[in-house]
Amino acid sequence: MIKVWTDAAEAGLLDRQGERGSTFAYLPDTPASRAVSVTMPIRLPSWSVTFGLLPIFDMNLPEGFLRERLRLAFAKATGAFDDFDLLSIVGRSQVGRIRYTGDKEQLREDVPFQSVNEILAHKRGGDLFRYLVEKFACFSGISGVQPKFLVRDESAFAEMERAPHRLSQSYRGATHIVKLWDPNEYPQLAANEYFCLTAARKCGLESPPFRLAEDGTALVIDRFDLRMDGTYRGFEDFCVLNARGTGEKYRGSYETQVMKRFAQFANSTHVNEDLEKLFILIALNCALRNGDAHLKNFGIVYDDVEGEARLAPVYDLVTTSVYLPKDSMALTLNGSTRWPTAKELRKLGETRGGLTPAKIRQILERIAEAIQDAAQEVRSYAKEHPRFAGIGQRMLQEWETGVNTSLRG
Repeated sequence: MIKVWTDAAEAGLLDRQGERGSTFAYLPDTPASRAVSVTMPIRLPSWSVTFGLLPIFDMNLPEGFLRERLRLAFAKATGAFDDFDLLSIVGRSQVGRIRYTGDKEQLREDVPFQSVNEILAHKRGGDLFRYLVEKFACFSGISGVQPKFLVRDESAFAEMERAPHRLSQSYRGATHIVKLWDPNEYPQLAANEYFCLTAARKCGLESPPFRLAEDGTALVIDRFDLRMDGTYRGFEDFCVLNARGTGEKYRGSYETQVMKRFAQFANSTHVNEDLEKLFILIALNCALRNGDAHLKNFGIVYDDVEGEARLAPVYDLVTTSVYLPKDSMALTLNGSTRWPTAKELRKLGETRGGLTPAKIRQILERIAEAIQDAAQEVRSYAKEHPRFAGIGQRMLQEWETGVNTSLRG
C-alpha cells in the first residue's frame, strides 16, 4: 500500500486491486484543496481501474531506459516489477505537487546535491551518464522514453534564474531536469531541443530556463513547478485530462483531446489568451516537424487544484524528422496525421481557438519569423561545432519545409 501526499500533506491511500488493477481512496475529512487531480475531486467512494494505475499516478513514471534500469535493479528483491513497484521507488521525488511513501512512512525528499555547472562543463567526461544513472535514477519521477534525471543543484540556493528571491535553504528536493540521449541513436538531440525551445521563446511562448552543455551532450532545464518557498505548483498532462494512461499518449486529435479538453479544464480568466498560446504551440510543432507532440507533451499548471489552471510552459520540443524522415504528427488534425497545410491550421485556430482570420495570419507569420531568427543561431552554432553541422543542416531544411507548407502555404 502506498500513501499519497499532496502539498506535503496526507491525502489518501493507493493499493493494488485484483490481479492487475489499482484503487485509491481519500482519507476521511480530506479537504477539497488536497485532491490529487482536477479530474479526481474528493469523494467517499474510491477511484479504481482494472488495469495499471489511475492516470494521475501513472503520469510521472519513467519509460524506456530508466524504467528498465530500475526494473533490473529491483526485480530480484521484489520478485516482480510493475507500475506499482516503480511508483514506490521514484514516488518521493516527482514533477508536480504529488509525492508517495510507504503507508507507515513520513514524507522526505532529500535528493542528493549535484552541480549543474559541472554537468554543463561535462567535467566527468564519458562517465557522466553512468554517474547520473547511479546517483539519481531513484529520484527521477519524470516521464519520457529518453533518460531524464531530477537533480538538486548546489548553486540554486544562492540564485535561480528569473527569481527575485533565493530558494529556501531548507529545501531538499530536485531543482533541475537533466536530459541526455544516446548519441548513436539520436545524435545531437540535446542541441536539437535547445534550438527548438529557442524558437518557442522567440514566438512569445513561456519556457523554463534551459542551458546546453558545452559539448552539446546534455540539456539542463529549471523546474517550472518549483516555487521559491520550496513548495510545488500542480501539474497535469493531457493524458490525465483525457483519463488515459501513458500507453495511450498517441491516441486522439489536436482538436478534441488538446484544444477542446484544455478549454474544459482551463479554469482561468486567461482562457482565451492561453488558447491562443496553445494554438501557437501546435502550429510551431508542425512547422518544426516535431512528430512527438503527443498528449503527454502538453500540460496545465495551477497553484490551487480548485483555482485557476493555466497552460504549462513549453517542454519536450524537438525536430524529430531529422531522425525519422517519414515521421508524421503524433495526433490527428482534420482526421489525419500528415503534416497540415496552412489552411488546415487556420481552420483549427478559427474553430477551436476562437481566433479571427486576420489574427491567425498574424500568428502564423510571427511563428515563421521566430523560426527564421532561431535558424540564424543554428547556423552560428554549427560553424563553431562541426559535429552538429550535419544535423543542423537537416534541421534547417525541415524547418524551411515546415514554414512553407504549414505556415505560408
